[in-house]
Amino acid sequence: MARTDKNELDDVAWRLLRALQADARAPLKTLAEAAGLSVAATAERLKRLQDAGIAQRFTLEVDASKVGYPVKAIVGITAIQPGKKALLDRLRHAPEVLECHHVAGADSYLMTVVATGLMDLERFIGTINPYGETRTSIIFSTPIERRGLVPPGTAKR
Repeated sequence: MARTDKNELDDVAWRLLRALQADARAPLKTLAEAAGLSVAATAERLKRLQDAGIAQRFTLEVDASKVGYPVKAIVGITAIQPGKKALLDRLRHAPEVLECHHVAGADSYLMTVVATGLMDLERFIGTINPYGETRTSIIFSTPIERRGLVPPGTAKR
């Protein structure tokens, strides 16, 4: 790799990252073919990407609706400073919370949550209402799924 600077990755590193983002379980041989490297060189590149903190984890995405969570929502909450630590502690231990972002604007935090139904979602929101005012948007569908990164300045995916 030319460098480990996140803004200075070479084409080979990006080919490897794209292949990993498409299938994190791809065999090393498949990744090597995608990157245009030998298997040994690919293993070394992958190790350097991990050591640099660029490739941070290899995960499995589970379809929430197929495992009992058919309701998905974006929940925003405006929390005042003294209660933020307690709120975050509560959210860290809430299995419904898939991710939480500290944001600028009207909300303090935006989170993606799942629920077994509307009553379950209402129950969850009730557990965080003491920390601030909430706004909830129920997700009907996701026309653009979460996708991998491409090199900055790339016009096409």
